[in-house]
Amino acid sequence: MKLNRVVLKLSGEALAGDKKTGFSEEVVRDVASQVRKVLDQKIQVGIVIGGGNFWRGRSSNDMDRVKADQIGMLATIMNCIYTADFLRQEGIRCHVMTPHAMGDMTEMFVRDRAVEYLEQGHVVFFAGGTGHPFFSTDMAVVLRAVEIGADAILAAKAIDGVYTADPKVDPNAKKIDRMSMQEIVDQKLGVIDLASAVLAMENHMPMLLFGLAEKDSIVNALTGQFKGTEITAE
Repeated sequence: MKLNRVVLKLSGEALAGDKKTGFSEEVVRDVASQVRKVLDQKIQVGIVIGGGNFWRGRSSNDMDRVKADQIGMLATIMNCIYTADFLRQEGIRCHVMTPHAMGDMTEMFVRDRAVEYLEQGHVVFFAGGTGHPFFSTDMAVVLRAVEIGADAILAAKAIDGVYTADPKVDPNAKKIDRMSMQEIVDQKLGVIDLASAVLAMENHMPMLLFGLAEKDSIVNALTGQFKGTEITAE
């Protein structure tokens, strides 16, 4: 699969490294270095980051769901601003775009402008989710990938692929090398949320899911050394 434009989804937990919360500077610096190598291959990169290293709105049962999700959107913006600074230290032009006004901290998301930035070799961070409650960053990454005409989504997570069972619970769980988005929908596997999987399937958007902790994992996903789970668009 020849990839010219990708959207990289980073989980907030993966950015936190062993600390589980906040940021691991070592992890984020490594991400920035890998993105630099990807850009050097003339591959255009957009980035979506989850907010789970700070906040998980869906686990806040005592809060109004809308307010909880708004806090989650802010967490993704913090993650994008932080990570973008490390990319800039690598000499990469970055733009943090949000679906709502954030003063001079971010730019408003405009699809044509985002594509123009990507074509110029800049990295675009799609922060703030979809801008609406009740939608996860899974939905944000699929939506933005479809909007900008990406060739695939690269999902860098704290786990290195899709398994037949939870490997933390079942020692016999086996990693699945390849599966379809249709299987994820039919079996409700929870790899990404169901609505996002349906959107990806309907728009023929494939996904490469892998563990961020693996050495050079982002670069490997684009150079034929992929070790995670390939999720085809069928």
